[in-house]
Amino acid sequence: MVSSCRSRKTGLPQVTPTAIDRLIQLLAKLPGLGPRSARRVALHLIKRKESLLGPLAEAMAEAATAVHPCSECGNLDAVDPCSICRDIQRDQTLLCVVEDVADLWALERAMIFKGRYHVIGGTLSALEGVGPEDLNIEDLVRRAADQSVREVILAMNATVDGQTTAHYVTDRLADCEVSISRLAHGVPVGGELDYLDEGTLGAALRSRTKISGD
Repeated sequence: MVSSCRSRKTGLPQVTPTAIDRLIQLLAKLPGLGPRSARRVALHLIKRKESLLGPLAEAMAEAATAVHPCSECGNLDAVDPCSICRDIQRDQTLLCVVEDVADLWALERAMIFKGRYHVIGGTLSALEGVGPEDLNIEDLVRRAADQSVREVILAMNATVDGQTTAHYVTDRLADCEVSISRLAHGVPVGGELDYLDEGTLGAALRSRTKISGD
């Protein structure tokens, strides 16, 4: 009789092939996917080897080797500097500061911001032990000191850590001759940019409020 013992990690019988078990474990680490959802996704992929699993594996392998953080702004791209930093049509006087690449992409989807970006890579968090030295803030100060930059827009998420980080960045940029603004109302308290629709983001950016500088 086949044992009914199940894997503690995936909930599948222990006779599950190692390759499938590993696929489920890795999928379960993705945002929004628990063990049950990971099993469904794994089965969906395996049933569609030719049309989905194979091409997905190739795309992931290519991304793993070709995609890197931009040395200038922190965006992810296959070229360095990234395509946004290389674009001479972008307004070099505007610098938008975001927590994560996902926030940058959200603003790009809104198609309202035509300046450049700076990804600081997270937020200050006493609970998680994240301090200023763990974020890409010094490079931001360097870029803001460039004579071509006239305005720095703080587009942090409307969370406690996001706003704490925005206040810290404002203090760090005090000696730079730039105007500092932040996204206007429309971004709900606790809201993250990546989850907002393009219309809300566009309105918040257009109606941004000045907090310091000339």
